[in-house]
Amino acid sequence: MTTLTLNKLSVGTLHAVDLSVHGGDIVCVSGPSGSGKSRLLRAVADLDPHEGRVLLDETFQGTVPGHIWRQQVMMVPADSQWWFEDVGSHFGSDAREVPGALGFPPDVMDWAVNRLSSGEKQRLAVLRALVRNPRVLLLDEPTANLDDAMIRQVESWLLEEIRKRDLPVIWVAHDAAQIERVADRHYCIRGHALEPVHGSH
Repeated sequence: MTTLTLNKLSVGTLHAVDLSVHGGDIVCVSGPSGSGKSRLLRAVADLDPHEGRVLLDETFQGTVPGHIWRQQVMMVPADSQWWFEDVGSHFGSDAREVPGALGFPPDVMDWAVNRLSSGEKQRLAVLRALVRNPRVLLLDEPTANLDDAMIRQVESWLLEEIRKRDLPVIWVAHDAAQIERVADRHYCIRGHALEPVHGSH
């Protein structure tokens, strides 16, 4: 089983975060706007400088080149980047199947990226991360731009994929109802600390 471990991780105003996330576990992180939720994910993905240690099983983040680390510890930012003109070019030729739960017609791989809404980009960015077979998934509000019905569909699909692949997941979320549905554990950023929220299942 894969384990992601944060040991005395400090980034921005957050200090000395200790956290272990095991395969199939979803840890939700909430907190006020600007409290450092995204920066925490970026530190774990080795995108922002930080103090302390991040380990993937026994491997220290600092011993692996950044791009290799990020292939294994995959972050899906709230605002995804798209560099080719069409959707399909961002996916391998063997990974063009789009699950029905994401609510796209079969020809979505032929679409131009510039016709995608923010919510469509968000759904496809999560799929794009998963087809690369990461060992850890870092999700920054992956359903923020979706309507309620689509949020439930994407959640169900994501939960199934996370359990099936046994992925450790840190999921930044702001919606209490969503956290209640998806989190195995819930932590909130309060001041400089990441604190457990009790009463989450």
